[in-house]
Amino acid sequence: MKVIPSSQIDFQPVTAEGAQGACIKELITDRDGAPTFAMRLFEIAPGGNTPFHEHPWEHEVFILSGKGELRGRDGAVYPLQEGDAVLVLPNEAHTFVNTGQQPLRLLCMIPVQQPCCR
Repeated sequence: MKVIPSSQIDFQPVTAEGAQGACIKELITDRDGAPTFAMRLFEIAPGGNTPFHEHPWEHEVFILSGKGELRGRDGAVYPLQEGDAVLVLPNEAHTFVNTGQQPLRLLCMIPVQQPCCR
């Protein structure tokens, strides 16, 4: 077992093309010995977004605070608010957009060793 104080991990800017005002804090990854999945904390500034992207693995996401939208292909839009749980299936193009006045904070879990959204 392991307890990792998140205060000891710095946010890093999301530098993937198309990202605006998004930062990531990699809470648990394979560097910690996690064999199956990684847990990351995203913070997206008002008006900001993650890159519009897709990949062959799923995401599980939990909205901690703020308001936003999950946007997909063909104009699909899903409103997001605190307490929402989100599943993005493999190969679904998507972006998380902050539509509120406060930071949008979300936990995102993916398989370990995937380069998504860094």
